[in-house]
Formats: sequence, C-alpha cells, structure tokens
Amino acid sequence: MKKTSFSVDRNLCVDCSLALRRFIGGLEGVDSIDVEQGKVVVSFDESRIDQEKLSSIARDSIRKLGYDVEE
Repeated sequence: MKKTSFSVDRNLCVDCSLALRRFIGGLEGVDSIDVEQGKVVVSFDESRIDQEKLSSIARDSIRKLGYDVEE
C-alpha cells in the first residue's frame, strides 16, 4: 500500500469528513482514508489506481466541499 496526503486549510466538519470518506473510500484501489486536523491521508493500491488520478479526484472533492487544498 502507498499513501498520499493533502493539507486542508482548516478542519473538516463531521458531515464533510463522512462524505469524503464515502466518496474517496469507495474508489477502486483505495484501501483507507483518514481525515483529521486539517489533513487527509489516503492509503491505496498503486496497481489498481493511479496516484495522479487519485490526487486529482481527492483535490476536486475537497474543493467541492468548500475547503482549500494547500499545495
């Protein structure tokens, strides 16, 4: 398993955290997603999902929830 992380401009509310876990966690190849203290960490199987694709989906999802992803 490989991990990738995203820094978010502030802590995600409970509902946004659950929505993100359901959506990103439901992607094929994603093993787990942890959301805490302004950080999102995704564990995934590189042979089943491309890191660039996953990163793009995660960033878009976080932004659609109203948060900024710090690059």
